[in-house]
Amino acid sequence: MAMRPGTEQKLLDAAEELFFTRGIAATPIDAVLERAGISSATLYRGYASKDSLVAAALGRRHDDWLATWDRAVDRATDDRGRLLAVFDALDAYRSTPSGSRWCAFLGTAAEYVDAPADVRGVLDLETGTLRERLAAFAEPLVGAERAPALADQLLLVVSGYLAMRLRDPGLGTETARTIAAALI
Repeated sequence: MAMRPGTEQKLLDAAEELFFTRGIAATPIDAVLERAGISSATLYRGYASKDSLVAAALGRRHDDWLATWDRAVDRATDDRGRLLAVFDALDAYRSTPSGSRWCAFLGTAAEYVDAPADVRGVLDLETGTLRERLAAFAEPLVGAERAPALADQLLLVVSGYLAMRLRDPGLGTETARTIAAALI
């Protein structure tokens, strides 16, 4: 029997809140179950392990992040704006409850030395999606040959910005955007 969508949403909300603010290792699965108000039997009906729950929470967060980025890209008026829209999306995502602290993907990668396959898959998906989208948005500006290198450079700027937010929660994207503009 599959988990009901409302129950799954409560579970993923609780997992995301606790795992990505307290830490995955520091959060026992019982705390997630208590926050969600569900039983362990219900959890295991939908997820084989804590790691698969982490992967599902990251997957949902990835989808939310892409929707935020898509809205920022849609507001851009030119190719340069579409490429730099990643910073508008970071600003917008930051204002959401799930995006207020820092990057759950970086935090998860830092917690797992050898991530299980399902978690590694979502981490790789997130990195790959960032790289691919940045390259696609860069291509009209710098050409197909230079776009992948620029995407990697921008990925480093974005990741560095997200890491610095952990040290300075009030840090805005202005410096990262200036560096990105110089790279273009």
